[in-house]
Amino acid sequence: MTIKPWKVLETSYFRPRLRTDKVELANGNFLDATIFEFRPWANIVALTKENEVVLVKQYRHGVCEVLLEFPGGVVEDGEDPFDGAKRELLEETGYRAAKLIEIGKIYPNPAFQTNTLHCYLALDAELVGTQNLDAGEDIEVHLMPLDELVDLAKRGEFRHALMTAVLFQALVHLHRVQ
Repeated sequence: MTIKPWKVLETSYFRPRLRTDKVELANGNFLDATIFEFRPWANIVALTKENEVVLVKQYRHGVCEVLLEFPGGVVEDGEDPFDGAKRELLEETGYRAAKLIEIGKIYPNPAFQTNTLHCYLALDAELVGTQNLDAGEDIEVHLMPLDELVDLAKRGEFRHALMTAVLFQALVHLHRVQ
């Protein structure tokens, strides 16, 4: 059997970037699929010259916890993801990197989201300014040796799934995963 895309019969928007598609599956079944049309995101694994990772701590209301994450966020409409990554790193942390490398593109949740997460590795990051946070951001910058972060992930204490995926991409690029 060959899996085929669903046939969209009708689309309805409930608000910008949220839609429901009435679809017909290849097997003849019908389904209502709710889709979030999110913008692309960018996350950055920024390493200092001392091999410390520039991380952010912020509250995530969905799980009602403060989580340790990589800096990053939404790529604005019309903005190149590379430029968005540089902007987010600087805005959230005050750090800038001598070298920024795209290390992967992943789908955060392809079952009901349209966006791509662009993963970057920033090398020789250094503090060049202060944070310039959006009104809805309350972020604390935290530096951690890369090996300590890997140990956190191994123990299941680096719990944001997308951050773990981005860390994996960085470790592959750094030849730390075989």
